[in-house]
Amino acid sequence: MTRRALLLAALLAVPAVRAQPADEPPMPPDPAPAPPDPARLNGGPAPLPPPPPAGWPTGAELQGGGALRLRITGPGPDAAQARAIEEIGRRLAAGPAGRVTVEVQVSEHPRDVSLARRLSLARAQAVKAALVAGGLEATRIDLRPLGRLDPPADLVDILPPGARSPTAPRERPG
Repeated sequence: MTRRALLLAALLAVPAVRAQPADEPPMPPDPAPAPPDPARLNGGPAPLPPPPPAGWPTGAELQGGGALRLRITGPGPDAAQARAIEEIGRRLAAGPAGRVTVEVQVSEHPRDVSLARRLSLARAQAVKAALVAGGLEATRIDLRPLGRLDPPADLVDILPPGARSPTAPRERPG
């Protein structure tokens, strides 16, 4: 095609502009295109984290949601428990990055919520110190001193990144 034929074809392809009468308001511009539909998210529960490797230290029980449970009755872990918690800290430090939560509940002080909470905080801090001694960074550890729950128990749950709390469905006594 020649240059003249291309120009004529381009002019014919442009739609004709219709003159509006003076008494009609001007037409608004076309609206912007609609945004895309939002992503569809799965409403189901998050997948469980992979189970920790076999052979956790003696005294640490693996719970269904991936938490490691210890039974501590004193103000802190005894020497054997401290060594086990240090080993857990070494393994968690070598694992994937993420937050580790320490949940502690106590069976003592049934009528004094404040004392029960302080005892659970003292145990949580002792467990955190043992995890740090094992090599886990202190800034990766969150403490949840739960105090006395129903039914009363002396438990420490160490939740690796992505683990679910075994105490979540329980409620505090009113």
